[in-house]
Amino acid sequence: MKKIKLDIVGLSYSQTQSGAYALVLGESGGNRRLPIIIGSHEAQAIAIRIEKMVPSRPLTHDLFQNFAKAFQINLQEVLIYNLIEGIFYSKIICSDGQKTVEIDARTSDAVALAVRFGSPIYAYDFILSSAGIVIEGNEFAFLENLEHAVNADVITDDIKSPIQNPFSSLSDDQLKTVLEQSLHDENYEQAALIRDEISRRK
Repeated sequence: MKKIKLDIVGLSYSQTQSGAYALVLGESGGNRRLPIIIGSHEAQAIAIRIEKMVPSRPLTHDLFQNFAKAFQINLQEVLIYNLIEGIFYSKIICSDGQKTVEIDARTSDAVALAVRFGSPIYAYDFILSSAGIVIEGNEFAFLENLEHAVNADVITDDIKSPIQNPFSSLSDDQLKTVLEQSLHDENYEQAALIRDEISRRK
């Protein structure tokens, strides 16, 4: 399956789930965005490293990095490899130079480690096709779902509790108008909710 390289393009407080944050990954050299709801601790771990802040004591992800480096283990890449019932599944691919091992991980933890090791982040193309949002100036388009159905719940890291879609009461024309405004404002989390509602109605 084709792998797509992703960059971190946004991290903001979630307006739809208390205590959670929206992590937005973007296709390198492309126009697709992948919004993921993550927990506050993982968001903090990602933000601290992006902002090059140094905590007084190592955080959990820093400890993992220090432990790995002490045994000459390098994180080669992060791969978001599946999407089932609105939950992303990821793994970290590590190597000591002789043996390569794939370890299952929550997407938020995997990304927090990737920014520490300077490792690339990838997702299979079908995930971007089923859960991604296409940004093309003022235009918008939905990608066809190739392998997995995405329901009306918010797509998350591993937060299982369903969230009522606040846009379910809007008409189709209203959804289109609000979607265009969300994309213009780069509010990808809200756009993802609208996308899911439109997909549900098809």
